[in-house]
This record gives sequence, structure tokens and C-alpha cells, in this order.
Amino acid sequence: MPLRSRTGVCEGEPVNQDWEERVTAAWATFDGYAETEAAEFRAVIDALVAELPDDSPLGPFEQACAWDSTGHSHRAVPLYREALARGLTGYKGRRAKIQLSSSLRNIGRAEEGVKLLTPELDAPSDELDDAVRATLALCLSSLGRDREGLSLVLGALAPHLPRYQRSMANYARALVEPGT
Repeated sequence: MPLRSRTGVCEGEPVNQDWEERVTAAWATFDGYAETEAAEFRAVIDALVAELPDDSPLGPFEQACAWDSTGHSHRAVPLYREALARGLTGYKGRRAKIQLSSSLRNIGRAEEGVKLLTPELDAPSDELDDAVRATLALCLSSLGRDREGLSLVLGALAPHLPRYQRSMANYARALVEPGT
């Protein structure tokens, strides 16, 4: 798949305002890279990461995003894990868990993705809630648990509908209730 048809998974997080702007600018150019230029894009991210302290969780996070966005989930997984192990928390940590779960699914380890994301259903709510549910639904589907996945997706969609919110929320619950 050409890189220009992908969307950048990461937009970066700041060490300082200048660094944040440069990372954001790098990700803004992502769609302009052809598939054959993936290594060049990763080199741009690597150069920005080289400016960080050696123990920064942002380094492996940004590198994981770059590998992931260029179609190398297997290379991204250990980097996401490293970022989380180094203490990546909050919004960035939640993004890392979503992206790690997706990458795990891509490499045939969807069960690990389910284990990682399920606790996020009870995490404080933020703009990533729907992404958690969508990614968890994909992991569940990969495990043959389509009804559970569909329930999550319908439950996430229901509040966004102009009508039928209550009905869709009820249908979502019914998909996973015993005996239905």
C-alpha cells in the first residue's frame, strides 16, 4: 500500500514547543512519502528522537509510530512496549496501548491486544474512547468473537447518532447478553 494513502498514526508529543512543532511538521508530511521512501520518513523521525534524553519514553513511541505507519507492525511492537515500560502514561500512554493492540492484532497476537485494551474500557473518558472500542472490536473479531466486537462498535456509535441512540445502545447490550 502506498504510504500516501495511509494516515499518520502519531503526531508526536512535546519535549518543548519547538520539538513538538517539528514532530508535528514531520507527521504532516507523511502522506507525501511514497512507499519506497518509508526509510526516509523513519530517518526524519529518528533524527528528532535523537534529540531526546536517552531514557525518554517519547523516543520509542515515535519510532514505533513510524514503523507502524510504514507497515511494519512487528518492528513497532517492541518499541511501544519499551515506551510504556519507560513510563509513557496519560493520553500518550493510552495512544500507545491502542496502537500496540492494533499492531499485536496485525502480527497474529490479538489475544494480547484484548488483554491490553480491555482495562481501557474503564479508564477515564477522553477523545480516544471510540478508538479503544474500535481497536478492541477488531482484536475480538480476529479471535472469532464478532458479537462482542460488534457490540463495542455499536455502543461507541450510538451516542453519535442523531436518532435511535437508545435503540442502538440496547441492541449493543443484547449482542453480548447470555441467551440472545
